[in-house]
Amino acid sequence: PLKDRFGSQIRTHYPLEVSTEVAIMKQEAVPLDISTPDGDVTVSVPEYLGDVVATFSHMARASNQVNQRSGVSVRLSVSNYEALSANALRRGLKAGEFNVVARVDDLSALPASSQGKIEIESLEEGRDGLILDTLIKGAVLTVFKDAIDPAQTRAVVDAFEAGAVAHTGEEITSAELAALVDEVEALREPVLALTGGDESLGAIASAVEFVLEGLHLSKRLNKDSAGPSATYRGRV
Repeated sequence: PLKDRFGSQIRTHYPLEVSTEVAIMKQEAVPLDISTPDGDVTVSVPEYLGDVVATFSHMARASNQVNQRSGVSVRLSVSNYEALSANALRRGLKAGEFNVVARVDDLSALPASSQGKIEIESLEEGRDGLILDTLIKGAVLTVFKDAIDPAQTRAVVDAFEAGAVAHTGEEITSAELAALVDEVEALREPVLALTGGDESLGAIASAVEFVLEGLHLSKRLNKDSAGPSATYRGRV
């Protein structure tokens, strides 16, 4: 009743920092750990992939291809975080894994999760998925550049230019992906930098795939995609 006398206003805004948005996501997202006849299955999302989900929302808020009057709510980040975890759980159950760690592969769930929650402005029908995919790749590249020292990946690029090849995709198990660290020894330093020393198969596999995708998006590795599978090679 005193508003007209004091001229009070309440101004709100979206989180200004990615770290703030990540904290909200973790607080609000529903855990997906489940029990099966064979044992309990846990799902975890590495910090860098949580940053990718939040960065995706931040980039959407700055994109001229997204209707800013409709806005990009933090609810989008929470929903995408849950979709990422759910896709990881599905993949892990198919592979018979019990300690599932989300990977770059699982980001494929974000376009479907995002549609309907943000309004894409495009003159061409059917470009929504392409625009969302471009934003996701931009978010991965942004986080990769912040998380990895380029000096840690020079030897990785050299190894691939010398003939190393890596196969990834949701059909590739965590054990198979983690084995790349032994095959391409140069991967060990950037991978352990991402995992913080965690040498579990899921953590190593997720970090390996993130490093490879980051190098591809940095135009330092080639990537051949075929459905849910991908092959990384040197650019020479």
